This record gives sequence, structure tokens and C-alpha cells, in this order.
Amino acid sequence: RSRTRTSHKRTHGTARSERFGCYPRPGRDDLAGEPMPTFKTVIEPIRTHHDHRGSLFEPVDESHLGDKRNVHVVLTEPGCVRGNHRHLAGTEITAITGPAQVRLKEDGVLRDVEVPAGETWRFTIPAGVTHAYRNPGPGMMVLIGFNTEAHDPAQPGAVREDIL
Repeated sequence: RSRTRTSHKRTHGTARSERFGCYPRPGRDDLAGEPMPTFKTVIEPIRTHHDHRGSLFEPVDESHLGDKRNVHVVLTEPGCVRGNHRHLAGTEITAITGPAQVRLKEDGVLRDVEVPAGETWRFTIPAGVTHAYRNPGPGMMVLIGFNTEAHDPAQPGAVREDIL
């Protein structure tokens, strides 16, 4: 079951994933009186085909491919964290197969998104949004990242910020 948790002004609440278009979850009033945050990151499930051989998904479609200058694949062991940075320029699209905990920090607001095991979700993350990924286990977490900026080890375009 997918869950999104947002902490806003030290108030904690639980909301369904943005794919359901609601915040907070119907019937919840624990954020009553709080302004509803507007998020820049787009989160969407990716259709995944499963059969006896394994799984297949297309992390991006042709509309996403034209301006990408960097592609990277990250395999993360259970209990480990990746990311903990924000990009100074460019948009990053990340396709992640769970289990995964994704933490985003937008305009000072922390938001946790849990990607269930076996599901693949796409995160379109604009420049300035801090992001981190944790594999809660038990299996391998798979992440495929696409960025509009080329990776230059001599002049990294990311700023480290520990949020997870």
C-alpha cells in the first residue's frame, strides 16, 4: 500500500500518494488550519509488466528523452541510503523500483514517499529539491536516473544535504 507522509511546520500528517490527487487523506483533519503545501516534484506510478521471468518497465517515454544529458543506474543494498543532495540546475527524472523510502525537501517541507516492493514509480524532481532514497529491504532497490545536465566530476552540480 502506498503512503506519503508530509511534515509541515512540525505538524505530521499522512496523505495518499499524489497519484490519487488528495491531501490530506479524506476523513483526516490533523492538518486542519494548516496551509496546503504545493509540491514541485511530480510522482507517478509506472506500468510494470510481470511474468515468470521477472519484470519489465519503461522508465521514461519519448517526451522525456530529448533533453537528457546523463543516465545512471543505481543498485542499493538493504538498509543503505543514496542521494542526500539537491541539484543546482537541471531536472532529474528518477524511476525507482521498491521497496524504497523516498524523502524530498521542497521549500523547507519534508515529505516521505514509500514505494512498495515490486512497484515502480517515476519522480520528476526540479533543481533545488533535496532528495534521498533508502532501501528498507529485504531485496535490492533499483533506481534509474535521467538528468538534463551532464555529469562533470570536476564541477559537480549537486549540493550535499543530509535529510535521510
